[in-house]
Amino acid sequence: MKKRAVTAIFISILIASFFGGCEARTRYRVLSIFFDGVPNPDRVVASAQKKRTGSRGAEADANEKRSKQFTEHGPYAAKLCEGCHQRGTNKLLMPIESLCLYCHTVAMDKKRIHGPVASGGCKVCHDAHSSPNRFLLVSDSQEFCLYCHDKNEISTREVHQGVTEECTACHDAHGSDNEFLLR
Repeated sequence: MKKRAVTAIFISILIASFFGGCEARTRYRVLSIFFDGVPNPDRVVASAQKKRTGSRGAEADANEKRSKQFTEHGPYAAKLCEGCHQRGTNKLLMPIESLCLYCHTVAMDKKRIHGPVASGGCKVCHDAHSSPNRFLLVSDSQEFCLYCHDKNEISTREVHQGVTEECTACHDAHGSDNEFLLR
């Protein structure tokens, strides 16, 4: 009887996946019925939009949202969930501090390491599944650093006067041998 129930659930998931398609929002709606912790693609976009919007208006925001394409992390896109998660669960194979570094190389031999990197907090800055932002960042990189670093304090420094580039044009987000993580 138990084998029959498992088979029925598996077939239901396959049918739902088939009719659900490959679009991120559709896949989220289908998978979230069966699994906890499926990342909501609208959460990332809404968070970035909310922090970035000013007086641009709803129409401009809607147009920008439609134009952004989600990038998916390789294993997630290939549906290789077991590369990070235990089979049949949402539990990670190893602590998150070690999981990202199992596949990705980050130079930890620098004199100065950015706080989230030093603590293994990759998810502070990156989404492990998908994102509409470059490098799977959890928000738009133009204002990204200012979620943790005080914009008023930074803007008062003479070296930052009139700077229009992203922070990473001068600073390395992971680590550097130079003060202030300068490149």
